[in-house]
Amino acid sequence: MTDKILLVEDNDMLQEILSARLTMKGFNVQIASNGLEGVEFAQSFRPDLILMDMSLPFMNGWEATKAIREIPEISTVPIIALTAHAMVTEKEKGLNAGCNLYMTKPVDFQRLLAKINDFLAERKIEN
Repeated sequence: MTDKILLVEDNDMLQEILSARLTMKGFNVQIASNGLEGVEFAQSFRPDLILMDMSLPFMNGWEATKAIREIPEISTVPIIALTAHAMVTEKEKGLNAGCNLYMTKPVDFQRLLAKINDFLAERKIEN
């Protein structure tokens, strides 16, 4: 079965690049363009992992992550924050919101892919 990744990102170019690269690696990728969509798609798509931008319209990534953590069916899905906010306080804010990992942009795709695979492998062992 193909692992499902929800990419919550409002930058069209980054959406295209990450989606294409992840799809080439065999993932089923769903894209949400804002935080509200991200929460809605997380409920309907039931991803195995979520990539969450923090600076999003309508509902930011911190709020969207907190909302996802409150939905029992998807509360344990790994969430990787992808953000341009590199300050330590921002990282703490992301982790406190419920992100499992905080990565800064520009994204090192090989490192991101390794982390995705680690989280997915852990999830399979737990389930």
